[in-house]
Amino acid sequence: MPATDSSQFLLEIKLNREKIDSFDIYPFNIPCIYSLETLKFHSKVTFIVGENGSGKSTLLEGIAVALRFNAEGGSKNFRFSTHSSHSELSQYLRMVRGTRMAKDGYFLRAESFFNVATEIENLGIMGYGDKSPHEQSHGESFLSLLTERFRGEGLYLLDEPEAALSPVRQMSALVRIHQLVAQGSQFIIATHSPILMAYPDAQILLLSEAGISPIRYEETEHFSITRRFLNDHSRFIQQLLAEDKFWPNASGG
Repeated sequence: MPATDSSQFLLEIKLNREKIDSFDIYPFNIPCIYSLETLKFHSKVTFIVGENGSGKSTLLEGIAVALRFNAEGGSKNFRFSTHSSHSELSQYLRMVRGTRMAKDGYFLRAESFFNVATEIENLGIMGYGDKSPHEQSHGESFLSLLTERFRGEGLYLLDEPEAALSPVRQMSALVRIHQLVAQGSQFIIATHSPILMAYPDAQILLLSEAGISPIRYEETEHFSITRRFLNDHSRFIQQLLAEDKFWPNASGG
């Protein structure tokens, strides 16, 4: 069970199933959405994991939009749109909030952060470091966001933040997340990174064909496959290439 606290910002979400006309259409036909009723969150850090196409980004995006964040990312003050492609899931989600109001908040989408960076420059917004995001590398701009823009006591939704980060920078991100948690922040993070999801005492939710279920860090494929690879990478590669076929689910979206 997740470590909940009535003073956390987001306690849980509920899917208003009775308002949905059909579960045969996207996004309601995705297993994690099809089976969703109530989803509780950890008071500090919740990780959402699963294969490509399992619905991680769709679920996180739905939560973000329901919380009044911009669909492409940014704070609640961002209202731009370069390509409207988000699903209608947010319209059917009910947010159950705690007793505290967040003093800060942000939705980071790795795939659309370029658009957010452009909007930051267009608006002349300060607070992202000494340089604008476009004047930094992708990884540098992500870390600047964490270190300069995230102020603490906030609710932060991150979609695959490791996409632009080297392993060392992912460890730096972990340290910053820990600092922000110590300042009363709550994180919900969709990720493939075994480094990030190693954060102690976090809740890990696995999205699969069976729906949504809690899973221990050591039981995730991210951990087990990475460990097998690092323990004997030569043999692992030989066996993988000798199979002469795609890795299972490698073509997933």
